[in-house]
Amino acid sequence: MTTDTAKGVINNGYELDHRELEIPNSEPFKEIPHEDRNLPQQGEDGKGFFYNNPKMGRIVKISFYVLLHVVVVGYFSYATYHYNDITNYECNWSSDNPLCGINFCSGYGMLLLLLVFVYFGLFYYFIFKPKVGIWLHREYLKPAAQKWHNFSRTRAVSLASIALLLVFLAIFLYFETKDEPQKLVSMVAPCFFILCGYCFSTKRSAIKWRVVITGITCQFLLGIICIRWEVGRNIFDCLGKKVATFLDYAKDGAQFVFGDFLIQDEVFAFAILPVIFFFSFFISILYYMGAMQWVVVKLGWILQQLLGTTVCESVTAAANIFLGMSESPLLIRPYINKLTKSEIHSIMVSGFATVSGTVLAAYLSFGASAAHLITSSVMAAPATLAISKLYMPETEESQTTSESIELEKSQDSSLLDAASSGASNAVPIVLGIIANIVAFVAFVAFLNGIVNWLGYLVGVDDIDFEWIFSKLFIPLVWAMGVPSQDCNLVAKVVATKTIINEFVAYERLGAYILAGDITARSGGIATFAICGFANPSSLGILIGSLSVMAPHRRSTITAVAFRAFVVGSIVCFVSASFAGILLQEGDERANYDRIIQKLASRNATHV
Repeated sequence: MTTDTAKGVINNGYELDHRELEIPNSEPFKEIPHEDRNLPQQGEDGKGFFYNNPKMGRIVKISFYVLLHVVVVGYFSYATYHYNDITNYECNWSSDNPLCGINFCSGYGMLLLLLVFVYFGLFYYFIFKPKVGIWLHREYLKPAAQKWHNFSRTRAVSLASIALLLVFLAIFLYFETKDEPQKLVSMVAPCFFILCGYCFSTKRSAIKWRVVITGITCQFLLGIICIRWEVGRNIFDCLGKKVATFLDYAKDGAQFVFGDFLIQDEVFAFAILPVIFFFSFFISILYYMGAMQWVVVKLGWILQQLLGTTVCESVTAAANIFLGMSESPLLIRPYINKLTKSEIHSIMVSGFATVSGTVLAAYLSFGASAAHLITSSVMAAPATLAISKLYMPETEESQTTSESIELEKSQDSSLLDAASSGASNAVPIVLGIIANIVAFVAFVAFLNGIVNWLGYLVGVDDIDFEWIFSKLFIPLVWAMGVPSQDCNLVAKVVATKTIINEFVAYERLGAYILAGDITARSGGIATFAICGFANPSSLGILIGSLSVMAPHRRSTITAVAFRAFVVGSIVCFVSASFAGILLQEGDERANYDRIIQKLASRNATHV
């Protein structure tokens, strides 16, 4: 793909290549230069004023920063005064005010937390790191890390670490499941998929078990932090609420364009999908400012250091937490032609095992838990690298290193250009989602009709294609920890996601939860199991988008695509299995009660 079309390649593989209009004879359209010499000039050499007066520019810059900090401190001081005033006079007799108490998810507590993070970051990057951090890393941390690396890679230490890890896992599982031993069934699926990975690996002798074990361990630990640990659960619950609130602002724009009737009646194409315009708009701005690249690089570096994977696949795995399966490879687009077969497989697995932030609002509208969706994407990051390296281990030498790679920058010319292109680039995403849903739902309905007709001819009226296909998933969902009475319905949800897409699956899952047909814990496990883009339409989309970015590697991309599709689904199933161990029915019931209450109140307001 050329540089001119770079900004046209967008999330989820739906591409829109924006090309400037080409005028064959541009001579008559040349701008006539101004002859008025009285107009103010930039400088004798054509440079700006501050370029020719660096001292003045430095003074203005420092003055601006000082003024900005004065404003922040002044605002925080008054907010503190207001908080104390409310605490002293209102909170004594009323606890309904959200400003009462230090609530770190809203109000004064959140302001305090944000300021602590911001000023800690400024202190670290502008004072500690240049003054002390670089010297500390060079003199102590780097030598210590090298010694630990050499020590931990010995066979005896590796075996001892694995044994210790298994002991800790056994102890944790004992205390976690001693009152509910049926939860141990959730360990069947991960063990089965690891065994399958070894049996069907492209080269068993090349499997690096350290990468596999470390990645799956990180996945399980992230599950403990995000699901089981109360502090972590509260953090992700708060984060989920903030994401849901942020995405809800898109409805104001949709209501202005489409009117009250379509939005209040929750017409999917008009009330839900326009959120993609808003999120794409926001991501494009962050991408232009370099904030998205910075976050992705830091997370990718962490994954690379933990697992020992290459920089390109680590960065892509980190990017898929936020971006779509066809948007994240854009960060490493210049290097895709240099990637090994295993690296391309790993990148595709990362895309299939996660969902994009642009479509979260659609899932939330069906009753999915925002905290579970975010947790699933976070847990998938190390798991995609680990499990992909189990099924297709690295047998070649990587041509990319952290020293030789530079992430792709935004091609937009300004902040306004980035915002505009981000919104317009979402158009084919929305149209692609609508087209795929209509086509695949219609196709499955056609298959249901054929199977139902065949059954009718032999006196069996209650079967269809989805019924037959869902039966194949009943053993799988049981192995993930779903109670026996819920296996049939949850299997239908997983089958729907596999043969249609996750939109229809979340819609049906939400209907089951709202009707009380399945338990809250089963709903939580299903939420993790279908939180990925692994479906037939996405398979074609990812092949097409990667082939455009690296046309010379199309044969390799198509060769590993189906394996990556299966492995991406397996990553979601392993996350669901770990969730099956960690989720508590009481917590899940309270969570879904809040979601159902919110949906009911919204529907009542619309009526």
